[in-house]
Amino acid sequence: MRPIVLPGDLVATNPKVAGFGTYVENGKVYSKILGLLDKTETSVRIIPLKGRYIPSVGDVVIGIVREVSANGWNVDIYSPYQAFLPLSENPEFKPNKKPNEVLSIGDAIIAKVLNIDPKMKVTLTMKDKVCRSIRFGRIVFINPARVPRVIGKKGSMVKLLKSELGIQIIVGQNGLIWISGDRKKVSIGEEAIYVIEEEAHTDGLTDRITEFIKRRKSDVGIE
Repeated sequence: MRPIVLPGDLVATNPKVAGFGTYVENGKVYSKILGLLDKTETSVRIIPLKGRYIPSVGDVVIGIVREVSANGWNVDIYSPYQAFLPLSENPEFKPNKKPNEVLSIGDAIIAKVLNIDPKMKVTLTMKDKVCRSIRFGRIVFINPARVPRVIGKKGSMVKLLKSELGIQIIVGQNGLIWISGDRKKVSIGEEAIYVIEEEAHTDGLTDRITEFIKRRKSDVGIE
């Protein structure tokens, strides 16, 4: 189990491994938030307890491959629970290939939650048209509790971002969002998503985001 850490707890002595939910002071890494410590040789991050992602079958998630095994890939879905993508659930895998030739450590994927066993072991699948390996674009991370607001009623907010900016967006239920397209437009989309996250509790957000996008497009000279 991942240990729970408090704000200010020392979590590492190498500042190069500092990740989400941490800060560096005097060359040491401390927890910035209350959460679960996720520590490897190359990174240390804190998974927030507030608004943490609890998987459900059918969820679209964006994850990072953390380990490659003979029968599949261990995938970090930014949840307290581990996820696994079996070889049989990745259409890109062929018998003449090795698992690490298809996906290697650090690769990002869009997948769906296929199954959750009684011990909360999560099985993923990529057998869906929305699923893919992420080879380009940008990944944004927000509080998973804000995901419904980013999506909007019947997908209205995502449609707004796509139509106003002409970019591709796939929102993971776990708080990771993939954006792809023109670099300037992707940057505006990222900014807009952070505004939505920050102001999710307020009324009239759709109109404000529309105005925000128009203003930012004007600022950078986009028609």
